[in-house]
This record gives sequence, structure tokens and C-alpha cells, in this order.
Amino acid sequence: MSRNAYKPPVQKGFGQFVDAMVVLALVYLSLLAPLLLGGTAAESEAPAEKPVATWEAMKQNETMAAQWQKLGFDAESAEPIVSKKFSYEIEPWSLGITVAVIAVYFFFVLKVSDREYREVINERFGPRAGKED
Repeated sequence: MSRNAYKPPVQKGFGQFVDAMVVLALVYLSLLAPLLLGGTAAESEAPAEKPVATWEAMKQNETMAAQWQKLGFDAESAEPIVSKKFSYEIEPWSLGITVAVIAVYFFFVLKVSDREYREVINERFGPRAGKED
């Protein structure tokens, strides 16, 4: 067993840049995918006949109405924004696919980390006696 200070391998700047861009692209795509696939439920069904929009009908108090008016909205123009309902229904197939992707990624990271951990141990302490890893 050597007593030299361990010096881990250094990842070059280009490799770090590529890693960061891949992670950034994955985050961007995961956020954009529901919009592209129509998975958002922001377009909830509107009632067939809309009543006249008033602040009271939209359950907006005077303070809220004043803030809307400061933003340049009146009751009619604010009504589509205020009344838009978001649906948070869980689709079993989408949930299953998401869980499967996360599980596959977890086992991939676990396997790669295990291999790299063993490489570090081998670099620091040498190969295991009686084993040729």
C-alpha cells in the first residue's frame, strides 16, 4: 500500500462544459415536453355561456381589483386570466413512464458510481488481493 497523496483524475473544462450543457438541455426538454405534447390542462373547458364579468363574480376583493386595474386590466380583460382553471389530474401512463425513466436513471447512476468508486479504491489502495479487478 502506497502512502502517496491521492490525486483524482481531473475532468477537463470542455468535459465539464458538455456535462453542464447536457444537463441544461435535459432540464429544458423536460419542462418543454408537456407543452409540446399537449399535457397541460390550462385549457380547461369554458362554460358555454359566460356571464358578465365582474370583480365580485370572479371573487376578487377591492384590493385585488385595484391591483388588476394598476396592471391595466378591467374586469372583462382580466376574466380569462382569473377564471382559467388548472387541472392537476394524474395520468397513470405518464406517471408510470416517469417513474420508469427515473428508476432507469437511478440504476444507471448507481452502476456508474459503483464502477468509478471501485476505480478510485484501486488507484488509492491497489487491486484487491486475490482478485484482478
